[in-house]
Amino acid sequence: MDFLSGHAPEMLPGNRSTPPLQGAIEAPHGTTIVAVTFPGGVVLAGDRRATMGNMIAQRDIEKVFPADEYSAVGIAGTAGLAVEMVKLFQLELEHFEKVEGAQLSLEGKANRLSTMIRSNLAMAMQGLAVVPVFAGYDLDRGKGRIFSYDVTGGRSEETGYSSTGSGSVFARGSLKKLYRDDLTEQDATTVVVQALYDAADDDSATGGPDMARRIYPIVTVITEDGFRRLTDDESSAIARAVVERRLDEPDGPRAAVL
Repeated sequence: MDFLSGHAPEMLPGNRSTPPLQGAIEAPHGTTIVAVTFPGGVVLAGDRRATMGNMIAQRDIEKVFPADEYSAVGIAGTAGLAVEMVKLFQLELEHFEKVEGAQLSLEGKANRLSTMIRSNLAMAMQGLAVVPVFAGYDLDRGKGRIFSYDVTGGRSEETGYSSTGSGSVFARGSLKKLYRDDLTEQDATTVVVQALYDAADDDSATGGPDMARRIYPIVTVITEDGFRRLTDDESSAIARAVVERRLDEPDGPRAAVL
């Protein structure tokens, strides 16, 4: 990123100019991302729908990517810019590791992503915003951590869970009721799928599990053993269990009153 800034700044995602337009720019947007920590790691997941205005632009988009061996990024916002930013972020972390002979700390990775988001501010003001969630396993602290961002690059560390995207309000409400400090890895993966289901239930831009097309949420787990994406069989088993339970309880599991 520093090299491009000095030699070819026009190649950076945030430095590209768009022609003058009236009204919003129609481009595919990714929607809901959720993250949950559990003792031993963190789970990061996303739905598969991309929208363009009131239309479904893509049903099977991928929104969760490994940043390196111990961290991942979930993207919401303008899909094209977001994917390009993630690829540049992946390259930066790989470059740092090769030059320094050691991985950047999780805090350093979160700060670097913040800088990249801030560099896209001009595009964000034109409606092409990128608002990711960054999660990873902190080898120094021995636990999973979650970082959320705003369009200006402002960074906040979240406690327990986080969500972003158009369905984030509904997903966060679901996470708030289902989250516990003692979740197992299996529990955490189920919680994020429940949250995405609740988001899809109330937000048209969020896609729920598509049984007919066999399209299920992307669910990733990051622990001291590194990044792992659940296989299609694993994610489909969780999604099917959630959907079958919803046949009896359409609004999902109930939290205790006290």
